[in-house]
Amino acid sequence: MIYNLWRKMGKIENMFNPKTVAFIGATEKEGSIGQQIMKNLLLGRDKRVIYPINPNKKFVMGMKCLPSILDISEHVDLAVIATPAKTIPKIIDECGQKEVDGAVIISAGFREAGVEGAELEKEVKKLQEKYGIRILGPNCLGFIRPHIALNAAFSRVTPEPGEIAFISQSAALGSAMLDWA
Repeated sequence: MIYNLWRKMGKIENMFNPKTVAFIGATEKEGSIGQQIMKNLLLGRDKRVIYPINPNKKFVMGMKCLPSILDISEHVDLAVIATPAKTIPKIIDECGQKEVDGAVIISAGFREAGVEGAELEKEVKKLQEKYGIRILGPNCLGFIRPHIALNAAFSRVTPEPGEIAFISQSAALGSAMLDWA
């Protein structure tokens, strides 16, 4: 069973060194998480293709916006998701249909929010197992890889490349460390 699940899982290399990134929840709304993530992703757009996804927008930050990840014609290595929790199961299902290798679910409103959120998280877990998508989150800061100019997080700070890696379960601790970086 573990062997079969392992074979099904998306390539972790593609998730953390993506050539294509879909950002579901892209927006220009001032001060929003979606705006900050979009700004961060655009810092490395010369190194990868970025697809803003928002069914209610035609353009975000000068880039053509698509209504769904299913509208992307090429393979997607990484999906970054910052939409309301109730939308996440449908989005993960679409990511699975698209054979996305990995997804970062920034959105909150899951197990930490009570019974209803815990049920949503179970739905996401079932879809993750069905499609073999590697998932970071939900309710997370995201991740940053300075050496490849990738900031798939909602932090306003992008540290310079260096020799130290830092992994934290806590977004608060991770943000504090980024402030010192």
